[in-house]
Amino acid sequence: MSTKKQKLELTWVGKENRPKLEPRILLEDPAKSYHAKHRISDNDIFDNQLIFGDNLLALKALEAEFAGKVKCVFIDPPYNTGSAFTHYDDGVEHSIWLSLMRDRLEIIRRLLSDDGSLWFTIDDNEAHYLKVLCDEVFGRANFVANCFWQKVYSERMDARGFSVSHDHLMVYQKTDKFFPFQLPKDQNAAQFGFFDESLKKYYRRRSLRTKVSEFRNSIE
Repeated sequence: MSTKKQKLELTWVGKENRPKLEPRILLEDPAKSYHAKHRISDNDIFDNQLIFGDNLLALKALEAEFAGKVKCVFIDPPYNTGSAFTHYDDGVEHSIWLSLMRDRLEIIRRLLSDDGSLWFTIDDNEAHYLKVLCDEVFGRANFVANCFWQKVYSERMDARGFSVSHDHLMVYQKTDKFFPFQLPKDQNAAQFGFFDESLKKYYRRRSLRTKVSEFRNSIE
């Protein structure tokens, strides 16, 4: 009987190889910078940054100053479908793609605050592998949701059997301190007359006795 501790994980060729990243600093290019002449309100933010370069090195450069401070990260990674793009390779070998994603996800997790979250879009080609990879990096309990968004509204001419019309929008939290702010819904206020401050959700009170009576009548 084996006594070696085992765990459920996604494995691939080269997973043990990690890039050696040295601390980086970001240098401002005054020719490409823009600053408003004056503040309009006290809440104006003057420290927005647009970074040009390799995103892994950029994330590493941000880590020193922003680790544990970022509330929301959205990424649109290469779908790895072999499509032709000018600025990045969208058709790398599967195990290489997983290593590239793993290295970036680990830094993103360190950047997030305890109530922070990661949002990313992906299609069916790599979605399920990326889901398992994020489970490993963030913890399976920190998976929040897999939302579907319809990207096309007509049948694809190259479809074989099924015409795929959706992509995935997945959400992960750093910890259970994350809570999404919901848009106000007039329907909720109209149908549910009570609001729970702790859960930030509407609800309505129903008579349990009435519901039991209705159930009994339905089975008699």
